[in-house]
Amino acid sequence: MSLQSLLEQATNPLEPGSTVSNPFSTDSFDAAVMSTYTRFPLALERGAGCRVWDTQGKEYLDFVAGIATCTLGHAHPAMVEAVTRQIQKLHHVSNLYYIPEQGELAQWIIQHSCAERVFFCNSGAEANEAAIKLARKYAHTVMDIEKPIIVTANASFHGRTLATITATGQPKYQKYFDPLVPGFHYVPYNDIGAVESAISELDEGDYRVAAILIEPLQGEGGVRPGDTTYFRRLREICDETGVLLIFDEVQVGMGRSGKLWGYEHLGVEPDIFTSAKGLGGGIPIGAMMSKKFCDVFQPGEHASTFGGNPFVCGVALAVCQTLEKENILQNVQERGEQLREGLRAIALKYPHHITEVRGWGLINGLELQADIQLTAADIVKAAIQQGLLLVPAGAKVLRFVPPLIVTEAEINTALQAVDQVLSTVTQ
Repeated sequence: MSLQSLLEQATNPLEPGSTVSNPFSTDSFDAAVMSTYTRFPLALERGAGCRVWDTQGKEYLDFVAGIATCTLGHAHPAMVEAVTRQIQKLHHVSNLYYIPEQGELAQWIIQHSCAERVFFCNSGAEANEAAIKLARKYAHTVMDIEKPIIVTANASFHGRTLATITATGQPKYQKYFDPLVPGFHYVPYNDIGAVESAISELDEGDYRVAAILIEPLQGEGGVRPGDTTYFRRLREICDETGVLLIFDEVQVGMGRSGKLWGYEHLGVEPDIFTSAKGLGGGIPIGAMMSKKFCDVFQPGEHASTFGGNPFVCGVALAVCQTLEKENILQNVQERGEQLREGLRAIALKYPHHITEVRGWGLINGLELQADIQLTAADIVKAAIQQGLLLVPAGAKVLRFVPPLIVTEAEINTALQAVDQVLSTVTQ
């Protein structure tokens, strides 16, 4: 079935006169599910392409994509076929055995990146946990560091596990979860002097910097791209000192930036990097990749029950191959430029409310003026009423992360909706 056929089917999913037999209830949901999210009053039940429908049948243009996750949108034929084929064949065994699909996916990643080894897990947080563990073992066994320190950036985001919220340079995510994991130090993003000072000042006694964990573009921190000069100097510092350079590509990787990997924008290669989100197009999978020289894990030192099972790897491989076969990166580049141009025009129209437009490819941010009461969440709520789904990236940044297959017409529709929302909320 083609994507257009799926879209038409999703638009008219019910036979004439039919009704929903079990209507959705937010009350019953809230009574059963932990309140770990502040949810918008919207229940989605189906999708096709870049569009989704709620339980009342209302259609929305999805510029959230599961927060930069649904690479090929919803119900893409390549994913439908891969899911169907793999679930009928073999969905899970164990990493006690060789898994052909896992090997194929690892080889694809290696062929299309600077990676030489791959470890599979279930999420971005787990991928970053694996990177932290690998860096610590390397520090102990190769660098002879008794108490390794990993430098991360203020306003970063690396996950929700105890180690990764400690690595995350945002106190709001750490509140009430102390004692946090020791061994992390924070510096301002894009500030090379702060990194140089940290490496010098933290070299005391048994303590030494073992790694720098950083995002090529900060997503949750406000869609802030890395500075090329900064990252090239980071690479030089790591080469000079033996410190490992780790890139968190969970949000920006897998084509979202307009290149397959965010590091390609910066002209440097990491020693270790992580991926998740877009890797499986919405199927839960994470990966930690490394160069051979720092692959120091031995059997029994790290593992994942579900990581790299036949099902997720078979689907992720289909996503990767579709990105390549359909030349989707070109679409990301063209639609990303179209989106930024449109957002800049909107910014000029509302200069007292918008301060900046920034991003790469199809991860873009619209920053609001700090001194106004309007927040990104306010605009998200208003956009829902216009049939457009957006997501904040902090209190004052509106994030645009549509599926990578988004069309020119859909970008224009989204821009019109944003303009309409701003014309209403800024009056």
